[in-house]
Amino acid sequence: MTHRVLIALGSNYQQAAHLQWAVQRLSQFVTDLHLSRTLWTPDVKGSGLMYMNQLALGTTTLSAVDLEQALKASETATGRNHQQVTIDLDLMLYDDERFHLRDWPRPYIQQLIDDVL
Repeated sequence: MTHRVLIALGSNYQQAAHLQWAVQRLSQFVTDLHLSRTLWTPDVKGSGLMYMNQLALGTTTLSAVDLEQALKASETATGRNHQQVTIDLDLMLYDDERFHLRDWPRPYIQQLIDDVL
């Protein structure tokens, strides 16, 4: 059974390279990937760092739990830490179930969602 998923990608360190890496990694467990444009945004925590953000829509046969584990393992593989967010991968939508509810109203999500839905 396949599931429709929406994943938010973000990076504040070597942004373009890490987003490209993440898309390649996602393609290992998410098929039919449709990507939004990228968008630069300031850190929501006010650190002064700039993030490059993107959304990816696709399908997967993984369960939501297994997909989230794969996303977190991907973050760890890049050496992510609190200062250098090499890649942030958040499952936003799994079929009809929304995740990261506090992120949905953020302007960059609202600006990019029309690119993929």
